[in-house]
Amino acid sequence: MSPPPIQVQLHRHFTAAPERVFDAWLDPAMLSQWMMGPGVRDEVLLRMAVDARVGGAFSFFVRRGEVELDHVGTYLELVRPRRLVFTWAVQVGAAPLSAEDISQVTLDFAPRGGGCDLTLTHVMDAKWAEYTRRTEAGWTTMFGGLERMLSSPVSPETSHG
Repeated sequence: MSPPPIQVQLHRHFTAAPERVFDAWLDPAMLSQWMMGPGVRDEVLLRMAVDARVGGAFSFFVRRGEVELDHVGTYLELVRPRRLVFTWAVQVGAAPLSAEDISQVTLDFAPRGGGCDLTLTHVMDAKWAEYTRRTEAGWTTMFGGLERMLSSPVSPETSHG
């Protein structure tokens, strides 16, 4: 019997409407401001591709120092502006991903006080248990970037609702 999967869960309130917070997870122009790149951590965003539909894939390819990482996934559920579910994996080099390398992220958006409560649940294979705190820290960093991006003035290129 294999050990049960591990789970990281974070909650954050954003002052932006749920539609805007939801769109920030799918719009490449918005994603490049808060999820990946030099505005978030010491890295260079080399390429970003987003096919925002159920079954569509994403790829956020970055260089951190001498290492190139591709954050990849597939969208499993898109219910704007309430729920977004996708797979998540980090590929280093050309090594193929195993089933245990692919995790699942669920985002639940709830309107509250003119803003949005966001709950992120990241479920990973038990082999990643030692990375629980690192995963939580990574999402916390990204939440900070998302909060900064959402509190900046809305530009026409990033406004979808």
